[in-house]
Amino acid sequence: MTSPQEELLPGTRRALLHRIAVAQTEGRAPSLVAAVVRGGRTVWSGARTSVEGEVPDGDVQYRIGSITKTFTAVLVLRLRDEGLLDLADPLEKHLPGTGVGEVTVVDLLAHRAGLAAETPGPWWERTPGSLRPGLTDVLGERPLVHPVGRRFHYSNPAGYALLGALVEKLRGAPWEDVLRREVLEPLGLHRTTVEPVAPHAGGWAVHPWADVMQPEPLENLGVMAPAGQLWSTTGDLARFAAFLAAGDERVLSAESVREMRTPAAPAEAADVADGYAYGLGLELRHQHGRALVGHTGSLPGFLACLTMGLADDVGAVVLANCTSGPAPFTVAADLVRIVAEAEPRIPTPWRPLRETDPAALDLVGQWYWGTHPFGLRLSADGLLALEPLSGKGRRSRFRRDGDSDGGWVGLEGYYAGEVLKPVRRPDGTVSHLDLGSFVFTRQPYEESAPVPGGVDAEGWRGLL
Repeated sequence: MTSPQEELLPGTRRALLHRIAVAQTEGRAPSLVAAVVRGGRTVWSGARTSVEGEVPDGDVQYRIGSITKTFTAVLVLRLRDEGLLDLADPLEKHLPGTGVGEVTVVDLLAHRAGLAAETPGPWWERTPGSLRPGLTDVLGERPLVHPVGRRFHYSNPAGYALLGALVEKLRGAPWEDVLRREVLEPLGLHRTTVEPVAPHAGGWAVHPWADVMQPEPLENLGVMAPAGQLWSTTGDLARFAAFLAAGDERVLSAESVREMRTPAAPAEAADVADGYAYGLGLELRHQHGRALVGHTGSLPGFLACLTMGLADDVGAVVLANCTSGPAPFTVAADLVRIVAEAEPRIPTPWRPLRETDPAALDLVGQWYWGTHPFGLRLSADGLLALEPLSGKGRRSRFRRDGDSDGGWVGLEGYYAGEVLKPVRRPDGTVSHLDLGSFVFTRQPYEESAPVPGGVDAEGWRGLL
């Protein structure tokens, strides 16, 4: 039987190894491990180390820092899907007495709650969590530095510490127990833990001006654990990446995972320029002309990144045990690019619809909004896709809307959430489409259709 390692071409495997070798050498990392996911499973893994004869593998734990936030976000979405909370709920409704009760659950998930970036007091990443035993110690006397909901401002520990406390309150159990029971065990992530379990890497600080190093402290973050405590492996994170791409009904549906991957925070100008946005516990980036989704993480002694190019069906995980050095996102994005360019995704075979839908077939073809031509296509997944024929303009896919008679609801872009309604004549034929008050007709400014503002009685004419 062919092993997963042999599924990539030799040239691709060498290019991947070369990339992480350069990253480990130039970044002066004591060790660096990586894995590539395609088709929902690991197809390549590699490692480089400064210790001869002790090359780490996909079972060695590294600290993953803020990738922990993505796990916490999954727990919150589970609570929402079970009806125990609404993302628009103010925190005070479920977790009273924090002093920031006006922020909503979604504000916390998307880092738009206006909370301070860091905690008061000494550097929290290198000091024991026991110095901050409660949420008030994490939030400080001035927790809000921006108006709630107005802008994206990454709150490194505080926002997700609150979400972890919310999970504990609604589940009646410690965050780590809920995480293990509801996410780690169902997905088979047995090497993802709150405390390190051998074999695990030690965290190191490498001197910026000399090739020497010293160990970093490995502190327990206490109430801030839901923001950055976890240890994991490339093997486990590869499986988690596959889950974030497709969902798993035992944990979170594909639709809810897709919601996590949707931008949810107002972007700052600098973020737009950098191709950066934030969803619900996930970072959304653009690199090498492709959209990538995942999360980075760092704590003293460790760097981490999990990222996925969904259009290419390729994901990558990069872990290193140094405080600074290799840029994990850049390396992971390069691994995705190498595979995507060297071995492009082979499209799934075209297949027709299983059942004919006469009502939907009535709608396909060319339509006009004013004088702008659009095409409406019915695909094998049962969705309608509206696209401008000029190549520029608003586009969206639509699925049937069970709440309206014959309507279709937009899934993305400008028309997300808007309902496309076919309006029929008395004989049952389609007169026009109504999309959020926009009228689409079979001909530009069709005389027999109710075009807003009416149609000139003399119709189309040449230059007078």
